[in-house]
Amino acid sequence: MDEFRYERLRNRTADPTFVFGVRTTGIACRSGCPSRPPLRRNVVFFDDIAAALAAGFRACKRCAPDDAPDAALRATIAEASALLERPEISLDDVARTLGLSRFHFQRTFREATGVTPGAYRRSLRDKRFRDALAGGAAVTTATYDAGFGSPSRAFDAAPLGMTPSSFRRGADGERIAYAISACSLGRVLAATTPRGICAIELGETDEELVAALGRRFPRATLAHGDGELGERLRRVVDIVDGAPAVELAFDIRGTAFQRSVWTALREIPPGETRTYAQLAERLALPNGARAVAAACANNPLAVAVPCHRVVGSKGALTGYRWGLRRKGALLEREREPKST
Repeated sequence: MDEFRYERLRNRTADPTFVFGVRTTGIACRSGCPSRPPLRRNVVFFDDIAAALAAGFRACKRCAPDDAPDAALRATIAEASALLERPEISLDDVARTLGLSRFHFQRTFREATGVTPGAYRRSLRDKRFRDALAGGAAVTTATYDAGFGSPSRAFDAAPLGMTPSSFRRGADGERIAYAISACSLGRVLAATTPRGICAIELGETDEELVAALGRRFPRATLAHGDGELGERLRRVVDIVDGAPAVELAFDIRGTAFQRSVWTALREIPPGETRTYAQLAERLALPNGARAVAAACANNPLAVAVPCHRVVGSKGALTGYRWGLRRKGALLEREREPKST
């Protein structure tokens, strides 16, 4: 949640659900403050200005977080958040408690926080599950205490990217197999866990690709694989080279916000592009272009999650982690009429 909040303050998105303090200046601001966004390491978050003042920060004179024009909305979102932490209360009951229709509640909560009430509740459940495992709880105990109906549901829903037992041990030694091949864009690496493909990297040399995989999974054991992985690699090469889409199992790891961006990317048809601002608008974050760009930059699945279809405000080929030459080649190929 703090990382999501930082994305909103960095993009100056007005969000009445929190304020932030800057350690280097001792000043507390509201999200949307026109001042220059601080570095992440210097930021601490608070639910309201009272908590920030109690911690020794003073209110910013530019954004005046101690004024209270948004007090009613802040109170509503705070009450909703507290109710959503109780899994026994349905979303309809939360809305009725707040005196809102379910539709109005959904819209108000998403506009204020950037996520739906259901997504927020799922993130809380997943966090309870992860925290319990990290604290040494047995998998079964953590499963039911978090609110899952069964261990299998916890494994399928919680974004661990590994078995609960492996996560409980800190994921040390998690095995990620990879294979590398030539493709139309140079060299391509496909890496997989038991749940599916977790990374697709593009580059010029095998050493470059393995180094990129190691940076993404620094605590895992990387192993060169073949056999079934070789078949998956061939299908990844087909995707990169522009063959018709094929179904593959993916193990996509990221924050709730990043995954929402990556899902939206996969909804952009081949041959079309969107600007970062348009994609942010699609996600109900009208001031979230920078946050969307950051999520695109962290995309783990080159081409399969088509962040190359997002361009600058004037159509410029901006910001592609695997190189603008590759981005241009992909877009040009997708614009070409398909022969029949």
